[in-house]
Amino acid sequence: MRHEIYLAGGCFWGLEMFLSLLPGVHGTECCYVNGHTDAPSYADVRRGGTGYVEAVRVIFDDGALPLPKLLEMFYSVIDPTSLNRQGGDAGSQYRTGVFYLSDADRPVIEASLQKLQTRCDRPVRVACEPARTAVRAEEYHQKYLEKNPQGYCHIGPQHMRRAKEMRAYDV
Repeated sequence: MRHEIYLAGGCFWGLEMFLSLLPGVHGTECCYVNGHTDAPSYADVRRGGTGYVEAVRVIFDDGALPLPKLLEMFYSVIDPTSLNRQGGDAGSQYRTGVFYLSDADRPVIEASLQKLQTRCDRPVRVACEPARTAVRAEEYHQKYLEKNPQGYCHIGPQHMRRAKEMRAYDV
């Protein structure tokens, strides 16, 4: 069954590529989520003060990739204990979070965050919120690392290889 969620884990370029490679993912899109201004631009979001976070809209088949598994894969490429920072990017626009569209997802997300906390020695800083607003990022951000293979990415190449291998074997 087709499902949709927004995941924020720092700069959206690398996260978008990683998530797009996972088996069961049918589409990804770089977006700005949960801000308080109309029609934000990348410059607006990057400057701060809009409330938006860089996030990836993930469209997936929850029969092939159940939400708890998708979340585990997401957690594996971020520092879930870091507040407003991932890799070299800092600011509230780079905060981590899971932004859901269906209220039925909330208890699943909360359970996964509780499980994650048991593996962390510091507090988990991943937000769990409804996606109140979502704006598609500019076209040049979409599939950015495919268009710019030498572009910045805080997600290591080992994670990209693992996702490609999973897709190849459809695990």
